Amino acid sequence: MSDALVGLIADLEEEAAVERVRARLLGGESASAIIEDCQAGLAVVGDRYREGTYFIAGLIMAGEIFREVMEILEPLVGPAGAPDHSPAGPPAGRVLVCTVQGDIHDLGKNLLVMLLRSMNFEVHDLGVDVPPEEVVREALALQPDVVGLSGMLLTSFPAMRDTIAALRAAYAGRTDAPGIIVGGGQMTEGTATWVGADDWSDNAGTAVPEIERLIASVRTGQGASS
Repeated sequence: MSDALVGLIADLEEEAAVERVRARLLGGESASAIIEDCQAGLAVVGDRYREGTYFIAGLIMAGEIFREVMEILEPLVGPAGAPDHSPAGPPAGRVLVCTVQGDIHDLGKNLLVMLLRSMNFEVHDLGVDVPPEEVVREALALQPDVVGLSGMLLTSFPAMRDTIAALRAAYAGRTDAPGIIVGGGQMTEGTATWVGADDWSDNAGTAVPEIERLIASVRTGQGASS
């Protein structure tokens, strides 16, 4: 049954989930169908995290299972073959995320990506050490509702500021500017104001409702900062 894989991922059964994926491939099932069930399992993990049943360790384990599965499936579908959001209807919003230039920490970013995808957001993850010009280029191409910039180091804050300034300049005079949220373990409201962000969070869990708020503001035309 296809839902067996959903349950294995939801219960964080790493070895059994990977073996189930291999068995389904040998049985002739498509990689895309397997990915959809994996995402459904991740959605359950996200629900359990929000309910307090799972903690950060559970999210990390679920992310590791999904990484292993994608290592098996990527030769079949290509690196871009995995859907960016759950197949359960239109995405709740489009979010572009990255760790800013000069910083390679990605744990918090990766947890945020998993939580957002579990809630049916379309997420584009640019990775780590991303220069401002690349963020601007991808934002203009993808037209996200929200851009999320992550950084763990104090030295990453000037890069956040430079990236946000570049985004503001690129969208000057336009009505489709995304909301901008910054995050990281050392982030504070004062730092968020200094870098010029619309919102901030110091952990993945609290970032999700803030992103939802930003998307609502952007889509109603009220402006991200209102």
